[in-house]
Amino acid sequence: MNTKETQKSSEYIYKGKIINLRLDCAELPNGKYADREVVEHPGGVGVLPIDQNGDCLLVRQFRYPYFKETLEIPAGKRDKDGDNDPITCGKRELKEETGATAENYMSLGTLYPSPGYTDEVIYMYLATGLTFGQAKPDEDEFINLCRIPLVKAVEMVMSGEIPDSKTQVAILKANFLYKNGKLPLTNEKQDI
Repeated sequence: MNTKETQKSSEYIYKGKIINLRLDCAELPNGKYADREVVEHPGGVGVLPIDQNGDCLLVRQFRYPYFKETLEIPAGKRDKDGDNDPITCGKRELKEETGATAENYMSLGTLYPSPGYTDEVIYMYLATGLTFGQAKPDEDEFINLCRIPLVKAVEMVMSGEIPDSKTQVAILKANFLYKNGKLPLTNEKQDI
């Protein structure tokens, strides 16, 4: 069955610093038409740093749309012009938010956070071989760094304590890699 929709018209409703909102008219496979509201976003990058003890470095910060704090992997948006390649952006965000740099980066793939209305793509990485320096968050970021053993982070995902999608996916993928011998951790208590 053909599922492809064809854009027939497009109008910008709002253009902002981070997002744009446009209203498209799409022709459906059955020949009918439907409005499609699309949030354009430059995309983002999230990095799950895991130290030599098997602890995940997560950041706790207030998220205005939900009016509460969330626990997340260090992450940030890519530049609107797309100049920042994902790994460069990930390294920048890791350093800014945690003060860490990593010897090793492994791609954990991409995530479409809400494909029904946004074109945002989040690139995810696992970072190991960490060295620590001074964190330098942006002036509008207020972040608390948390170290959580991978086994505990998995439990927190499964219990709903970590609702952020990029963080859930990164933690569960890292756990899968660990269980399959592709993520060696030195801490013996990490028997997951």
